[in-house]
Amino acid sequence: MNDRLGPVDALKAFACVLIVWHHLAFYGPMSDLARPLAPAVVDWLYTYGRMAVQLFLVVSGFLLARGVGPGRPPSKPWPEQVGRRYLRLLVPYAAALVLAILVADVVRASVGHPDAPGTPTWTQLLAHLLMVQDLVGEESLSAGVWYVAIDLQLFALATLLCRLPGQWSVVAVAALTAASLLWCNLDPRLDATALYFFGAYGLGLLAGWAARGPRPWACLAAVALLGIVALALGWRDRIAVAWVCALGLGALQATGAMDWQPPRWMAWLAAISYPVFLVHFAVLLAVGSLWAWWWPDGPLVHALGMGVAFGLSLLAGAGLHRMAQGIVRPRAALGWQVAVLAAGLVAMAV
Repeated sequence: MNDRLGPVDALKAFACVLIVWHHLAFYGPMSDLARPLAPAVVDWLYTYGRMAVQLFLVVSGFLLARGVGPGRPPSKPWPEQVGRRYLRLLVPYAAALVLAILVADVVRASVGHPDAPGTPTWTQLLAHLLMVQDLVGEESLSAGVWYVAIDLQLFALATLLCRLPGQWSVVAVAALTAASLLWCNLDPRLDATALYFFGAYGLGLLAGWAARGPRPWACLAAVALLGIVALALGWRDRIAVAWVCALGLGALQATGAMDWQPPRWMAWLAAISYPVFLVHFAVLLAVGSLWAWWWPDGPLVHALGMGVAFGLSLLAGAGLHRMAQGIVRPRAALGWQVAVLAAGLVAMAV
């Protein structure tokens, strides 16, 4: 099995760039001042850039389909499987939270920024480290951390369903995907839970299984029909994006096009997409505050500032990726990982 899927890497790279620029447009003050240069572009990024999240959801489900499902008995107990996922997510996540909190403290004490989060409480920190902040109603300490919590919920739920015998795992995932698309995703009160997002995630998982099955096109047609019914019941741009993405990946897998490899820079962007997703808010906060302090006016200089913030976000993400790779290794001692996380907690509390 090829470890790298070229089209998936290309999609992750695109989603990584799109989410950073969405937040550049969403959080001021640079985008507010630069907007007169290209109002349509800034408005599009503000409104539609968040669709990158749907790409990440579908890709996560699609990649999970490679390792779980019918004919693939689990190699580890479910709690251990989820625990490993938690640790893998948590190390860069905790480091990014430390950076976000430190930057917010400096910004609040100096130049100021309207989007800087307040000083965290112990309960807020604990909720973030357990990835339940939205479930318990704690204010977020950084943009995008909600997604990490949802990713863990989705992984835990999907891997649990995939432990059902034979084709029952497919039936269970398909049923929950349909329930999410036709009901849960229409209720914004559920948007702190995996039930709200399982529709997009499940489309990716089902498309991955369909494309590798004995009758790929018939199974992909069933996935397509599910999406059509969901969109007919209630049109949602985000579900349409997820549906197209899932079917596209399934079709590429079924035709053998996954062997295509993207340019090295695109593969690099895909590799650092998760760390960039985590760390870019702190970078945007720091650059936006300094830019507004140094140059309070001028569309062109603030458009340049947005470009600087984007470049620094990629560099910070690459650095975080290298750090996390040095800490979380397949044979790393659990005690070392726990010590690193405890140090991060102390740093955040200080």
